[in-house]
Amino acid sequence: MSVEKSDHDDGLKLHDLRCFDAVVRTGSFQQAAGHLGRSHPSVFAAVGRLEARLGLPLLDRSGYRVKPTDAGRSLHAHVAVTLADAARLSAHARLLAGGSEATLRVVLGDLVPRQAVLKLLSGFFADHPGTRLDLDYEAVGGPGERLTDGTADLVFHRFQSGDPQIERIDLMEVRLIPVAAPGFLPGQVATDARPEHLRAYTQCVIRDTASSARQEAHFLIEGTPRCSVPDHAMKRELVLHSMAWGHLPEFMVSDDLRQGRLLRIGGNALPGRTETLSAARRADRPHGPVAEDLWAHIRDHFPGQPD
Repeated sequence: MSVEKSDHDDGLKLHDLRCFDAVVRTGSFQQAAGHLGRSHPSVFAAVGRLEARLGLPLLDRSGYRVKPTDAGRSLHAHVAVTLADAARLSAHARLLAGGSEATLRVVLGDLVPRQAVLKLLSGFFADHPGTRLDLDYEAVGGPGERLTDGTADLVFHRFQSGDPQIERIDLMEVRLIPVAAPGFLPGQVATDARPEHLRAYTQCVIRDTASSARQEAHFLIEGTPRCSVPDHAMKRELVLHSMAWGHLPEFMVSDDLRQGRLLRIGGNALPGRTETLSAARRADRPHGPVAEDLWAHIRDHFPGQPD
């Protein structure tokens, strides 16, 4: 597959491939445009241009969400490989040139204590004014997906051990505990909550931003009515206003628990869970000088052991 030839040959443009990839991953031209920092018409035109060059309909636009056709799914598997190769080539070229990166793409996951991590990043980028911080937020499976597909240089999130493509610096443990506002649950349910007792009460969950079909599910109790929110800060507000119960990071609700605004619910059947928050990056790709400096900066402040 040739890439980036003139408009008068049969080559495929990286821009068109990136737009097609983003639409497939997000299921929306509008969301793809936002993800790429492009206008909606430019993304729409790029995909149309790719379809015209190939003579194939790649997307089914008939539903609420845009879906790839059979041909689109087959092509997308190859496009993902091509874009990953192009990203590695670009990164290697920057290293050969010996210059500092213009931008570092950092993603914060839903478990991040933002004040601590932003303070860490603020101090670092104050000393590296030539590199712009591109900061984004993803939830549940989204941070890992961004690292895997090469659209993030560094991610702060939880990661499973044993992946040879990911290297980590473990930062801290985050305890997730089930909580509710006083009076939201009957007394017996609140003190010894079991899954079957909670099926009549709304559970608040974080929306998974991963676009892949295999999304993660944490703490979900089958049969409960649910409401979904983008992050833990919004979840806390809903729980405080007696609109739902849910699991929240202990660092976020410790004052609420101490002052009686929230109650810890559960028991042996609903113990909560402790997650390890890590800084993570790809181990199988080159990193520029600023990215290496940031990695060392993180290790100096959180001297955990990488996976």
